Amino acid sequence: REDTMRNHSATHLLHKALRNLLGKQVEQRGSLVEPERLRFDFTSPHALSASDIAQVDEQINRWIRADLLVTTTIMPLQEAIQTGAMALFGEKYEDLVRVVSMGSSIELCGGTHCTSTGQIGIYITIQETSIASGIRRIEALTGRAAEAYLRQRSAMVETLAATLQIQPENVEA
Repeated sequence: REDTMRNHSATHLLHKALRNLLGKQVEQRGSLVEPERLRFDFTSPHALSASDIAQVDEQINRWIRADLLVTTTIMPLQEAIQTGAMALFGEKYEDLVRVVSMGSSIELCGGTHCTSTGQIGIYITIQETSIASGIRRIEALTGRAAEAYLRQRSAMVETLAATLQIQPENVEA
C-alpha cells in the first residue's frame, strides 16, 4: 500500500511538473497507479525531448527532497475550483470534494497519498511514448522500484565494462 501511495502522490507532482514545463494546456487523460509503477497519460502535441524529461524528473525530485506536507481538505466543488484546484476533464464530482495539496500542486482527488512528498523517496521516468494523436504516456517508478531499477542499470554498466575490459565511465565511448 505504501508503494501505491508513493506512486499516486508522484502522479500529482508529475502533472504539475508537466504543466509547469509545457503549459496549462496539458491535461491528464488517464493514469494507472500500482505498487510497482505509475503510468500517466496527458495531452501534448509532441514528444518530450530527453532534456524535457530530465527537467521534469529534476523538478519532481526537488519537490520530493523539499518534503512538502501533503494536505487534504473537504470543501464545496465551486470553492475548490475557485482556489485553483485542478479537476479532471470529464469527471463527475459530488457537491463536496476532496482537495489534495502538495506544494503548488492542488487537485481534486479521492485517492490515498503520502503525508509528505519526502516519503516518495525518488522518482524516475523510464519511458515516454505516444498512445494516440495528441496523447502522450509517461511510465515512471518511485521509491523501492526506482532504487531497484537504478541498481539494475548500474549492474548492467558494470557487466558491460568488465566484458569490454574498460572502466565503467568509458562504456559509452
